[in-house]
Amino acid sequence: MNKFAIYLFLLVGAACSWESEETFYPDVENCDTLDVSYSLDIVPVLSSNCFSCHSNSNAADFGSGIALEDYADVNASSTLIVAAIKHMEGVPAMPRNSDKLDDCTISKIEAWVNDGSPEN
Repeated sequence: MNKFAIYLFLLVGAACSWESEETFYPDVENCDTLDVSYSLDIVPVLSSNCFSCHSNSNAADFGSGIALEDYADVNASSTLIVAAIKHMEGVPAMPRNSDKLDDCTISKIEAWVNDGSPEN
């Protein structure tokens, strides 16, 4: 067997692995955007990031009149919410005076809106 064949065999053998993607990329987050639930996924994000300004009692004074405490209000503002949390041009970036929400949270909210904003 010539040296080239040995090197090729070693190179190909070293490149193959049965390890999972998480082993090679431990920072890759599994972000499940299937069957996003309003009550389990969306409300907790709104509660911890939005209600200080957009609750029913604070919206008039701090949230530009946009309340997000009730499903009907969230549903009516859903496309605006996505634009604001994605920091899209033409809308105020939200949450105000805070870091942008993580990519997975944004993806979940966007998936929920794209799924028709079900009240589930």
